[in-house]
Amino acid sequence: MADTLGRSMMVPPVEKLLEVAGSKFSLVSLSAKRARQINSYYSRLGEGLGSIVPPQIDSTSTKPLSIAFDEISAGKIIPRKEEDEVSLDPDSLDLVVEQPEVEVE
Repeated sequence: MADTLGRSMMVPPVEKLLEVAGSKFSLVSLSAKRARQINSYYSRLGEGLGSIVPPQIDSTSTKPLSIAFDEISAGKIIPRKEEDEVSLDPDSLDLVVEQPEVEVE
């Protein structure tokens, strides 16, 4: 039965993609961003612009999102982590709180 299905969301396995990305949100963000880059690469292919990175793997897929998933699964695209911890020290936060003016009689 698996042979008759051909290529589906089962290849690459979602579990493997989640291990690489860390969370569903990160996976969606990473794959969507990379798919847009791949789509831009293919649409500008004849213009000779070298600022967009081409697909990093040979894939039988023709859709940019499937190519992005294949790249993530192969370890060619790695999510970049920003700061892991956010400081919640009240002295380090730049908050502006406006208090209503109270007239003193």
